Formats: sequence, structure tokens, C-alpha cells
Amino acid sequence: MGIQDLMASLGENPYFSAGFGLFGVGAGAAVLRKGYMVGLILFRRHYMTTLEVPCRDKSYSWLLQWITHKGARNTQHLSVETKFQQIETGKITTRHDFIPSVGEHFFWYGGTWLKVERAREQRTLDLEHGTPWENVTITAFGKQKKLFSDIIKEARDMAIKQNEGKTIMYTAYGAEWRQFGNPRKPRPISSVVLDRGLSDKIVRDVKDFMENPEWYSSRGIPYRRGYLLHGPPGCGKSSFITALAGELQLGICVLNLSERGLTDDRLNHLLALAPENTIILLEDVDSAFVSREDTAEMKAAYAGLNRLTFSGLLNCLDGVASTEARIVFMTTNYPERLDPALIRPGRVDMKEYIGYCTPYQLETMFSRFYPEEPALSVHAFSQAVKNLGVSVSAAAVQGHFMIYKDDPQGAVHNVIQMAQIKTFIPKEDEDIQNIGSQFNEIAEAKKNK
Repeated sequence: MGIQDLMASLGENPYFSAGFGLFGVGAGAAVLRKGYMVGLILFRRHYMTTLEVPCRDKSYSWLLQWITHKGARNTQHLSVETKFQQIETGKITTRHDFIPSVGEHFFWYGGTWLKVERAREQRTLDLEHGTPWENVTITAFGKQKKLFSDIIKEARDMAIKQNEGKTIMYTAYGAEWRQFGNPRKPRPISSVVLDRGLSDKIVRDVKDFMENPEWYSSRGIPYRRGYLLHGPPGCGKSSFITALAGELQLGICVLNLSERGLTDDRLNHLLALAPENTIILLEDVDSAFVSREDTAEMKAAYAGLNRLTFSGLLNCLDGVASTEARIVFMTTNYPERLDPALIRPGRVDMKEYIGYCTPYQLETMFSRFYPEEPALSVHAFSQAVKNLGVSVSAAAVQGHFMIYKDDPQGAVHNVIQMAQIKTFIPKEDEDIQNIGSQFNEIAEAKKNK
């Protein structure tokens, strides 16, 4: 039997012809599918541009806000983000932003259609806090690298405009910095009254540092500046730093060295990735470590509080791997507890004492709180506080003014009531007895009335 006869007989077989037909259809479909996939890949590679922004990137939050304003009205698949905003009167208002939710969205921008895909994966950013991993992918037709650059720039400008003139607070969240609360209206530097010339001295030093980076580089000096504000509680250390940030249009990164889980590597990572144009604030730095000169009992009491080591902190502030272009403020109520190595020049370049109110501070605070009062009343208040024989903090004075906010003469005649506030230091034990007896007499007289 020849080959032609064999093929003819197979062709007449209905089972063979049916199977061969199915095979041919399947093979053709596979070829078409493969060709479609290859063609789609080639089309995307040569005729489409894609931008992927992971949630770890700083521009991610900017881009979400931009998408909210540009594309949320063109999609029906939304997620809500509730925000609280404080207006000038102090009232808190609520605002609801509708953000394109997880999935694909399309909208028209810059003369072309954009496909925006927001994806959320099962893995997390931080196992401790369980933050979901997200990314946003934007796809456009053609060579659109400039378009994406314009989008990122527009998103950044929009974010800056929303926070323009406001003070932003950041806190450490895992291995990254996150905005804490809403942007705040900047506090005027004049609202924090320090001793004569002290506020201007610190402001000038910080401005000089910010405006002269070349001076440091030309002399081979690391471009960073450290400040230590020390003094009793309630005297305005933290308030002044907040006002200073508002004056210089800087943010504040608040870092608690006593936080559980803070390690040397994490601290170094946080300081290296601190947001631009911010002050790093280490409050109550004495609470994290003991001095090397302290007793063994005191060191044992601090042992095990966290895994951050003293040498690790020193290396982060002034080590080989420490970052530059950085402003660090430290505060403490007990400077004598600090190790000399921590506050040496290079780590702390300026140390300033912010203490109890001087006559200058008392008079200035009274004048600003009661601007209509004559100079005689201003001097009378300062003299009345002096006659108390105690040292009072700015917080105590401000609290006293709040009690008599519409009665300046009452504030003058009742300064004895500040003896109730615990933020003062009596000069003599006898003074305590005298102040206590006077206060008891006033209280008894009010009771009889």
C-alpha cells in the first residue's frame, strides 16, 4: 500500500478526521494567543509608558492626593478618607476625601487617557503595625516620561500648597517617619518669652547654619548642628522649639529614645531618612541613658529599658555613617545626668539654659497678655511676684493669666495664688510657711464672705 493510499484511508476515517480537526483548531488558537501576548508586550514596550510608585516612596502620599483631585470624579469605585482640620477660630472641622479605591481607573489628563491601577498586597510594611503594602501604577500611551515628571511635580506642588505656612509634626512609625496629626498653624516666635536676647541668639545661630553650608564644606566641618536646651519643666523649652520651627518654616521629627524596640540600626536609619527641612527633636534625653559616672545601682535600674546603646546614639549623632545637613535639638530637665561625651562640641554646639521667669519675662508676658495696661501695672505685677520669694515658671504665669484673663488688676493683686502651682522653687523653707499661711488666710476670708 502506498503513502497516498494510506492518507486517503485515514482521511475517510471519521475518528481520525475529527481529532485532527480539533487539534488544528487548538493549535491555531494557541498560536493566535501567543501572537496576541507577544504583540501586546511589544506594543506596551514601544508605545506605552508605565510609572510605578510604591507606598514606601515619599511621593506616594502626594500622588494619592493628586489622584483624588484629578481622577476621583471620573470613577465610581471609591474609598473614603476622613480628615480633621483646625480652622483659625480653633474649631475642628471634618472633611471627607474620596480616593480611587483598589483596582483600575481611567481618566483624561494632559491630552491623553491615563490608566491608574491601585494594588494592595497581602504582605505588610511593618509586622508590628500591620500596615498593608500598596503601590500605584500609571500607564499612558506613547513616550510619556515628561508627562509623568509633570504629574509628580504637580502632585508635590499641591501637597506643599496645602501645608504652606504650617508646621508639620512627624513621629517614628516602625522604620519610617509619618506625619503625626494635622499640619498646625505656626506659633509666633514672639509668643514664647525667654530671657532678654536668648530667643534672638538661638534664631540667629540656626539661620546662620542654614544659610552657610559652603562655609562648613570649605573648612571640612560636618554640616550639622546640635542644640541642648536645659532647665526646669514648664519654662518653655518645647514651646520655643515649636515656635522656632514655625518661624523658619521647618517641620519637627519627634523621637523618643526610651521607646521600646528602638535599636542602634533603627535609630541610624531614622536619622538618615528624616524628611527634608525638619528639626529632629530628642526630648528628655536624660531619661534614656545614665551617665558613665553614675553608680552601679542607677545603671542597673536603667538596664533592659530598650536595646538602644549609648555608643550607638553617639555614632548616630557624630559617627562615620551619620548624615549631614541636620539640625538636632535635645531637651532635658536634668543636665547633670547627661554623659559629657553626649554634650561635647560637635554633638552639641550650643547649650542654653531656659529657666524660671526673670523680671524681664514677667513684664513682657504681662504686657502682651494685657496690652492696654499702663507701665505702672506691668511693674507692679513683676514686683508682686518678686515679693513672693519664689521662682515661677512661664507655664505657671500663663495659667495665672488665664484665670484673670479679663481682670489685669486681679492678676496683680492675687499673685499669691501662684503658690498653689507646683512649678516653683522656694528660696527658703521659711518662705514656704509664709506663703502657705498667707494663702490660707485668703482662702478663709473668701469662705467667710
